[in-house]
Amino acid sequence: MLDPKVFKAYDVRGVYPDELGEAGAYAIGRAYVDEFEPRRIAVGRDMRLSAPAMADAVMRGAAESGADVIDLGLVGTEMVYFAVGELGLEGGIAVTASHNPKQYTGMKIVRRGALPVGGDSGLLDIRTRAMSGARQETGPVGTITQKDIWPQFVERVLSFIDVDTVKPLRVVIDAANGMAGAMLPPVLERLPIDAVRCFFEPDGSFPNHEPNPLLPENREFIVRKVTEERADLGVAFDGDADRCFFVGDTGEFVPGDFVTALLAESILAKEPGAKILYDVRASWAVPQTIERAGGTPLVNRVGHAFFKHRMREESAAFGGEVSGHYYFRDFSQADSGVVPFLLMLELLSKRGEKLSEILRPFNERFFITGELNTPVADVALKLQELKERFGAEGTVSHLDGLSVDAEEWHMNVRPSNTEPLLRLNLEALSPDLMERKRDEVLEVIRG
Repeated sequence: MLDPKVFKAYDVRGVYPDELGEAGAYAIGRAYVDEFEPRRIAVGRDMRLSAPAMADAVMRGAAESGADVIDLGLVGTEMVYFAVGELGLEGGIAVTASHNPKQYTGMKIVRRGALPVGGDSGLLDIRTRAMSGARQETGPVGTITQKDIWPQFVERVLSFIDVDTVKPLRVVIDAANGMAGAMLPPVLERLPIDAVRCFFEPDGSFPNHEPNPLLPENREFIVRKVTEERADLGVAFDGDADRCFFVGDTGEFVPGDFVTALLAESILAKEPGAKILYDVRASWAVPQTIERAGGTPLVNRVGHAFFKHRMREESAAFGGEVSGHYYFRDFSQADSGVVPFLLMLELLSKRGEKLSEILRPFNERFFITGELNTPVADVALKLQELKERFGAEGTVSHLDGLSVDAEEWHMNVRPSNTEPLLRLNLEALSPDLMERKRDEVLEVIRG
């Protein structure tokens, strides 16, 4: 089965097998090779129950269209990106549905240099080929060979920190029965931390909770566990482990923009003057911290495809998104969940302070709404109404949706890629002003 709606803006995602099954995976594997004509690609898969059969189908389709396929086996998504960059391959496919519920399957597709294949960079052409069933005449069938990328991957991620500086911190890790449970053990055995390992058994039925830490109900466990264990830090990973989320020593969930600011500081200590990307939704804490640390902050559109292209153009050392995607130039500009985890351990060890203390200046100065989503009938009309109502209060930008920067508050309102929704992120320099401007903006959106 292959439903055309499984092709999203940045990846392929659908319910297995009703929307996307093995026949569809085979068709996508063939179509990908027919469209891009890579000679060698890597394929890896996550722990979902459907993943082995889906990965086999993708590899068979790709090989039958003439590509040599390197089978990475059970790996996190970032390990596919790493393999494509490290081995000089011309493409790769991660068979994963990331943080989606257990009934989903999907794929993240990249080309040479681990550049993403999205809706405006070839994914719609793959869809057209796959849906048509047409098969290009090919030469010899390609090979499928297995490759163990683990030793190289572990060395690369550890190279981002000075392991000797890491102290025996007590750290609660929630792998959510996802790929972090497979990826972290060979990294943890090289570190002196006291790791409280939770739900490390990869299990695509997700018996404990869904692997999406952005939803508050999926964070309840780690917030409680950090407090119970009196831990220095909590870390929660999503399903394919290319994103990590932090909980401080007081059980407080740390917003992704504050994490971006802290990681930027760490990167700039090692590479003074570097360029750092952040997204249009982010707190003022991010550009101000980057400038204070001697770096160059560059604001960017939301979305991994836009970040990865801009990082190449600018040779930016690091990029961070509010949603928990963190990108590293020295990791093929790809997003990683393991590298931010290591950088945070190094930061806490070097600073010798509790995370709650490190975050206090941010929490006392910047008051953010988080992302507030509202269904609307006419996205363009609402954005125009918002511009007319609030544009005169500050500087207006249309880099991604509508941004208004006033003296003591700012906001970004973006349309969803997939639904008739508007997403509001707003920040102010006092809690009262934040709440007042939030309510004023929502009144327009919902009116």
